[in-house]
Amino acid sequence: MIIVMKPNAPVEERDRIISRLQERGYKIDISAGNQRTILGIIGDTSVLNPHDLMVNDWIEKVMRVEEPFKRANRAFHPEDTVVDVGGVKIGGRTIQVMAGPCSVETRDQVVGIAKSVKMAGAHLLRGGAFKPRTSPYSFQGLGAPGLDLLKEAREETGLPVVTELMSTDMLDRFVEDVDMIQVGARNMQNYTLLRELGRTRKPVLLKRGLAATVQEWLMSAEYIMAEGNPNVVLCERGIRTFEDYTRNTLDLSAVLAAKKLSHLPVVVDPSHAAGLWWMVPQLAKAAVAAGADGLLIEVHNDPEKALCDGAQSLKPERFAELMGELKGIARIIGRDL
Repeated sequence: MIIVMKPNAPVEERDRIISRLQERGYKIDISAGNQRTILGIIGDTSVLNPHDLMVNDWIEKVMRVEEPFKRANRAFHPEDTVVDVGGVKIGGRTIQVMAGPCSVETRDQVVGIAKSVKMAGAHLLRGGAFKPRTSPYSFQGLGAPGLDLLKEAREETGLPVVTELMSTDMLDRFVEDVDMIQVGARNMQNYTLLRELGRTRKPVLLKRGLAATVQEWLMSAEYIMAEGNPNVVLCERGIRTFEDYTRNTLDLSAVLAAKKLSHLPVVVDPSHAAGLWWMVPQLAKAAVAAGADGLLIEVHNDPEKALCDGAQSLKPERFAELMGELKGIARIIGRDL
C-alpha cells in the first residue's frame, strides 16, 4: 500500500503518519520528490482501510500495490534510482559501460585490458576472479589472487571494479576490495546470499536468472532491498529458450518491462546473451536504443587464448570502434555515453 501526500505537506504531518503506522508494526519507505512525498507501507496491509487513512487532510490518496515486490516497485518510488559506484552514476542521463575480460588471467592481461577499455571510453572495469562454470573441469578463475589483480588494475586506471561473488564466505573481502558486487544468473535466487548483500551498502549488479520471469528477477532485488540496501542495478543477460544457435536469447522487452515496473537502473550484457563476438556490437546498439542504462561487454586482448568465453569477447580495437558508434545512438535518444 502507498500513501501519496499532498504537495508541500508539512514534514511534521508526514512524520506523524509514519509514527502511527510504525506503532502498528509496519515498515515505511519514504520517497520524497520535488512536489510530493510517497510513503510505502511494508507489511500485511490487508487489515488497513484506506478510508481510515484518508481522514488526514494532507493525504491526497491511498493505493494498494498488487505486485509482491514493494521497495523495488515504481509505485513506491516514482523517480528513477541512480546508483553511485565509485563515483560512476548508473541510472542517470549517461549510459555507463562496464568492460573487461570474462576472467582475470594475469596481471599484464587485466591491467592492459583495463587501460585499453578506459581509453576507449569505458566507465567501469569488469572481470571475474571467481567463475561459476557448467563443467567442474573448466577453469574456475584465480580466486582471491584475481581480486588482487583487479585492485592493481583499478590503481593503474582509476576504473571502479565490478566482479562476481559466489558465496557469503568471501563477502567481507568483496565489501572491502570491490566497488560493485555482481550476482550471477545462477545465484539470482540464492536468497541467503541476497540477504547478506542487503545488509551491506555495497552496490549490487543483479543478473537475471537463465529461466527467470521479470517478476522473479524483481523479487530477488526485493530480497536485497528488504534488508536495507537500495543500491541495486538489474542486468538482463539473455534467457534460455529453445533456440540453440546463440548461447542465450537476449530479451530486450525485459528492459522495458523492468523499467516500467521498477525504478531500478537496468543494464544489458550482450556478450553472455549471444555468446558470439560478432553479434555483440549490434545487440549493444539495440540495447542502448531500447533504453538500457548501461552495458556489460567482454573485452579480451587475445580471445583465441582466453581461458574463459573467448568466443564472445571483443578485441580492444573493435570495442573502441563500438564505443564511437554507441555515442551516436545515445545522442539520438537524448542521452550521453
